[in-house]
Amino acid sequence: MRSRKTQSASRAKTRKTSHNGHRDPATVRETVYGRPRTRYFRHPAPALPLAPLNGPGVTIKDVARLANVSVATVSRALNGHENVAAAVRERVLAIASSLDYCPHHAARVLSSRRTRTVGVVLPDLPCEYYARLMCGIDLAARERGLQLLVSGHHQSEQAQGAALRSMRGRVDGIIVMSPHAGVDVLAAHLPEALPVLLLDSDAQLPNVRSLRIDNYGAARTLLRHLLDRGYRRIAFIAGRESHFNADERLRGYRDGLAEWLPQAQPWVLAGDFDVASGHRAGKALLAAPQLPDAVFAANDTMALGCMLAFGAAGVRVPGDIALAGFNDIPLAQYMHPALTTMRVDIAGFGARALHLLLEDADAAAVPQCLPAELVVRESTVGNGPGRRDDTLTDTSALAGSLPGW
Repeated sequence: MRSRKTQSASRAKTRKTSHNGHRDPATVRETVYGRPRTRYFRHPAPALPLAPLNGPGVTIKDVARLANVSVATVSRALNGHENVAAAVRERVLAIASSLDYCPHHAARVLSSRRTRTVGVVLPDLPCEYYARLMCGIDLAARERGLQLLVSGHHQSEQAQGAALRSMRGRVDGIIVMSPHAGVDVLAAHLPEALPVLLLDSDAQLPNVRSLRIDNYGAARTLLRHLLDRGYRRIAFIAGRESHFNADERLRGYRDGLAEWLPQAQPWVLAGDFDVASGHRAGKALLAAPQLPDAVFAANDTMALGCMLAFGAAGVRVPGDIALAGFNDIPLAQYMHPALTTMRVDIAGFGARALHLLLEDADAAAVPQCLPAELVVRESTVGNGPGRRDDTLTDTSALAGSLPGW
């Protein structure tokens, strides 16, 4: 009769391995009280399901195997290299997306010395204009396999400086919208040897790209439209003080009025790019000795506030006063009446900013300016030209009667 030791050794030899590399499911090797033993089952044990091939466990080798290409090809396709056929790139991207494959960020940085991340610094984040701008930047970044690191500075020079400093070593380039900051502030905080693009800024820095909207020309275009409709007493609700876009729109209004209606005095009211300031300006206009023929607000949001003030007082737009805005936010076409405005392709502006940031550095010293488009709607054409007196009206008598005159 065999000893227990011999029996144990014999049983250990019965352990089998299946063709796929796993142990025979009919036997299970386990340890009890520190001693190994094999348990036998009358029927095969159920096989454990394989883990799904997606999520964090997926590797670049899995993507390469399913795409039937090399690991190097997958890497080039995911990193946006040009030496990959379009069909192969699409197949690799589709498979990587279906598997939820996410490249290891630290490994990519170490291997390529690039973060594949773009920093974006904006004045305000909870704002429709900046939300649409970010949408354009983000979509353009995704097309190139890039991620965004976003920060807001809320018109604070200290916060802006901290945001820019925090991005050093974490991004491959930075898009900065800082319509308030001057050259000295930006130059003190912008990282060296890193591509930078300034949005809507009058700062001119060496080797720094610049992109802006033609706010000056657009303001002149809208003023010309109002004059062509026969409006003569045209008030202007300005934007935020010391803001580049606001300053350019006000300058366009003033210069256009001086050129085309030299007898008229500029009629300017203070604003802050929000509904409340537009509403205050509208109430101030209603309290004036004489109503204007038309109101040009430096953005659509202030135009909305002004329209609400007029409506509460029973003043009709455009029956009594024409009204126009700037930017063509989605709400503008649904206002009653629909708002005449200057259309700025904000999302396209953001996409163009990212493309310009990634272009060759030779284009850095050439500022680019994008035009705006006049969109004429009911708020300036309802009854305007037929009833307006084309004679030029002297508005100097109103001087001093309005805040911000």
